[in-house]
Amino acid sequence: MSAASTTPAAVNPHRGEAGLLLDGVTHVLRPTFGSLVAAEEELGPLFAVVERASGGELKLGEMVALFWHCLADPSAHSREDFAEAVTRAGLAACAPALRSLLVQVLKGGG
Repeated sequence: MSAASTTPAAVNPHRGEAGLLLDGVTHVLRPTFGSLVAAEEELGPLFAVVERASGGELKLGEMVALFWHCLADPSAHSREDFAEAVTRAGLAACAPALRSLLVQVLKGGG
């Protein structure tokens, strides 16, 4: 993943989007119906994902998978590179984006 730009991507919170800063680049996470269905296919029921997260039992790979499926522009890098960037950023840096996505799963909106 290149860190060519530190300019934030256009994140639209009114559409339920979240920003995830990795290696100096803001990635837009857009929880559309299609992206959430794809995440559910990989992770199982989304309500169970929310329950695991609220109980502190969400695995790093599950968080990366949810982010990956909601990524507005995944073509810029491989999933492996994306996962490594998430790991470098750390859980604390990823928590706000994760919380935003989980709220969208529970409440809907956008």
